[in-house]
Amino acid sequence: MTVNLEVAEGVGTLRLDRPPMNALDVATQDRLKELAEEVTRREDVRAVVIYGGEKVFAAGADIKEMQVMDHTAMVLRARALQDSFTAVARIPKPVVAAVTGYALGGGCELALCADYRIAGENAKLGQPEILLGLIPGAGGTQRLARLVGPSKAKDLIFTGRQVKADEALTLGLVDRVVPAAEVYEAAHAWAAKLAQGPAIALRAAKESIDTGLETDIDTGLAVERNWFAGLFATEDRERGMRSFVEEGPGKAKFR
Repeated sequence: MTVNLEVAEGVGTLRLDRPPMNALDVATQDRLKELAEEVTRREDVRAVVIYGGEKVFAAGADIKEMQVMDHTAMVLRARALQDSFTAVARIPKPVVAAVTGYALGGGCELALCADYRIAGENAKLGQPEILLGLIPGAGGTQRLARLVGPSKAKDLIFTGRQVKADEALTLGLVDRVVPAAEVYEAAHAWAAKLAQGPAIALRAAKESIDTGLETDIDTGLAVERNWFAGLFATEDRERGMRSFVEEGPGKAKFR
């Protein structure tokens, strides 16, 4: 399989495995969608890591596969391409991308689907599609602009340039930089900590933030309000408040 799922400590790791560069061909895109839907359903998966291995995250689409596709073929494929990445973005659980080496084109777009990005010092990110006479087609024009702002996104997309980890951190394209050998460990630790948290409240927080970014503030506030009130029906809310009153903050154990 070009993408594998491993589950431990409540954390599901989606591991890209298509040597040498984890090029995201059609089969890999479809497999990503399949596994994103699986971790969404599985109750034993409470947080997710996306990882490409020690040397490379994903160097982009499979250009040889795309080169032979004409307009009609891509019209038929473009929606499925976007849907595979959207399935990752809509996993209703905390998702962290563990980025080593190249995360270019579709690889960068996949990292953008995560809630948080931890990069190795050897990471290089970018959207080089313009150098092929194209634009990003798996959500890059939308997610990148929402993450770093329109002018920074336009600079990266217009020029197709690659940025190293330190500049990516300054831009807000990644959230943390660690030595390359520590990337997966750091990402798994981030996910494992959240896997112990209140699952429904985390889902509510993610949906409220993501929906708010995609709509007007009044609609976003309505989503937040409904989730906030609804969480008062959960056992986790009872546990959290009881623990706070009896033991102090930060000591609740959630199921």
